[in-house]
Amino acid sequence: MISVVEEQAQALIRTAFSTSVREAGDLSAGVYDTQGRMLAQAVTGTPGHVNAMADAVAHFIRRIGRDNIFEGDVYITNDPWEGTGHLHDITVVSPSFHQGQLVGFFGCTAHVVDIGGRGFSADAASIYEEGLYIPIMKFAERDKVDMPFVHLVRGNVREPDQLIGDIYALATCNEIGHQRLIEMMKEFSLSDLNEIAEFILENSRIATLERIAALPRNSAKGEMTIDGYDTPIDLKVSLEIQEHQVLCDFTGSTGIDKRGINVPLVYTQAYACYALKCAIAPEIPNNAASLAPFVITAPVNSIVNAIHPAPVALRHVIGHMIPDTVYNALDKLLPETVPAEGAGTLCNFQVSVRPRTDAQAPRHAVRAEVLTFNSGGAGARPTLDGMNATAFPSGVMTMPVEATEQVGPVIIWRKELRPDSGGAGKFRGGLGQCMEISATNGHECDFSAMFDRIKFPARGRNGGCDGAPTTIRRDDGEPMKGKGKQFIPHGRKVILEFPGGAGYGDPKARDEEAVKRDFAQGYISEDVARKDYGLSDSSIEQVLKAIKNGEMV
Repeated sequence: MISVVEEQAQALIRTAFSTSVREAGDLSAGVYDTQGRMLAQAVTGTPGHVNAMADAVAHFIRRIGRDNIFEGDVYITNDPWEGTGHLHDITVVSPSFHQGQLVGFFGCTAHVVDIGGRGFSADAASIYEEGLYIPIMKFAERDKVDMPFVHLVRGNVREPDQLIGDIYALATCNEIGHQRLIEMMKEFSLSDLNEIAEFILENSRIATLERIAALPRNSAKGEMTIDGYDTPIDLKVSLEIQEHQVLCDFTGSTGIDKRGINVPLVYTQAYACYALKCAIAPEIPNNAASLAPFVITAPVNSIVNAIHPAPVALRHVIGHMIPDTVYNALDKLLPETVPAEGAGTLCNFQVSVRPRTDAQAPRHAVRAEVLTFNSGGAGARPTLDGMNATAFPSGVMTMPVEATEQVGPVIIWRKELRPDSGGAGKFRGGLGQCMEISATNGHECDFSAMFDRIKFPARGRNGGCDGAPTTIRRDDGEPMKGKGKQFIPHGRKVILEFPGGAGYGDPKARDEEAVKRDFAQGYISEDVARKDYGLSDSSIEQVLKAIKNGEMV
């Protein structure tokens, strides 16, 4: 089943139009039984999508109606509360029939570059401003696409070819999954998935409960303060390990925000479950039963349980911080299990490029929407360094420079690891990145920032040091905000330094050879090697000599 949905996901990557899917892997794919219970999910993808989508198919069944489900149908939505959390994620569900009988469903989600409205930013004051809302409806019935729907969508977005192309890619990957499933059913002479579904779900449930039962019965609280939009946001969680479940409650967290950084509960549940499952039962496949023992609650109209019509476009900015908040509590219950804090939030930005308006624009100047996904450093682990420029918890990949520049008239002048950004520790935090970007000659742009960790960097664990904070500015020294759409005039560059992950354990306990290797590779400066790690003058001279002679350290 996992191989079926993995091929489904790979088909989406190969056919998608948006770089966020093709290059960053911001997608999910899964197979469900006739009741809408997730049986298997693809390895490729992001937990924010697939764990949120775990509940989505049941909404589709309820909205479409069982009597209205036909072979050849394709259903669609971007409802933030019944899909995956904001309008920029489109979820497509297709029923799977075998020998004329409904045997299950395939679902998939992809992030699209544009959905209209104010664009991908936190500037909206309500969901109505954030773009085109697609309720759960039919994209196709009995293999016939609803063309009036297609025309309506094309007329309301900035990148119609990309968006419609992505919708067809989503529908096609579900069809690939369906074909592979039917081949499997024929191979094993199966007429339905009922017995397989019960076997998968029951064994997953038992295995997860066994892991939970082996844990100490205890409770703890965790908290984190992050930048927010205008004012800092407090995330608070109470964690309780019971015999048959783990309760995770976000009472005490900041209330709903007037800007689009609010999180629907489905997305909060997705990342809280992911954090707990990574720590407690990582080897058990994700499905409806293995997720069920993790019970996630939050007060209505808190920032982690925003209800309609709250603006939610950048729900990932808060949502990606949820695992580290949960781990702040879990570390008190299961010492030396969870990592130090990392960058958390993806370091995304979108550039809306247009011909310059301060002077005559060249004839070749065009408009374009360029979205790029980037990562800070991951937190150090109890026995390993943090990973450089790696997105945890989202798992979304950093986009290559070449792919970004191909989409529109932008230049990425610099993209490299950021020295000294990983927090010092017995195990060092992962490094963030440095980037410089501008529109090409003859263009200006609006830069939509989606950053955090500017005021509150990743915190070290068990004696480890904090990671470096995010910085953002123009090359002429003009300061910029960490969130929101900001004008960048012709000829100016945006200079970005993404945050590093925090360290784990006392820096003075770090292996000296590891410190020397970090210094030789440029991960840390001579000053940090001396002050934070206590590297001796003779050792520093040894490394400098080796570098000069071209030797390996």
